[in-house]
Amino acid sequence: MSRKPTKGYFVRGKFVAEGSELDLELKAELKGTWDSTKTDLKRESDALQDLGKELLTLRRGLLERLQLPDKLVEALAEALRITNFEGKRRQMQFIGKQMRKLDEQQIAAIKDALNEQRNGASIGKQQTQIAEHWRDRLIESDDHLGVWMDQFPATDTQQLRALMRQARKDDAAAKAKAAEAEAKGLTPPPATKGRAYRELFQLVRFHITGGEAAEGGDAEDDADE
Repeated sequence: MSRKPTKGYFVRGKFVAEGSELDLELKAELKGTWDSTKTDLKRESDALQDLGKELLTLRRGLLERLQLPDKLVEALAEALRITNFEGKRRQMQFIGKQMRKLDEQQIAAIKDALNEQRNGASIGKQQTQIAEHWRDRLIESDDHLGVWMDQFPATDTQQLRALMRQARKDDAAAKAKAAEAEAKGLTPPPATKGRAYRELFQLVRFHITGGEAAEGGDAEDDADE
């Protein structure tokens, strides 16, 4: 009577019998590797979903430049419209699924665009602060005009002087109205800035940024009023 063959398999040319100590060790090792792989995949999936959430904050121009798949772009637009918490959560899961279909170059491009937006916002804020500082100095005294022209010789001097003078007149008129109201025992009117004040800021910022228009129009000026 023939003997029943032992069940098993070969690993690197060596036979491993099922149920043997080596078999158990190999299966335990394989299981550990699989569990680790699942953990890594979950971590990667969560990271991509988080990246998709950041995409919701990306400016339209930068988003269009990425040329992402239509399905992902539509999913992002839908997520912005959803207000229900559970609906939003499910939509973000769907976005995460679409993100996993992107290749490494597309993921890198998304990260670069987000960094560009963050760094650009920081630079823009610094430029705005510098422009505010120069605007106030130029209104304060003509003594600063020469320093400005040395640094920004392309500035239209006549236009700059006209805005400086008008901004001073508007400021003096506003202070006079406030003083008159106080003298009459009335509440002074809210402090406002004239058109020349805003236009002077725009002119100064234009030269500081090398000819780039300020994003958001007169957002900074509105804050001053």
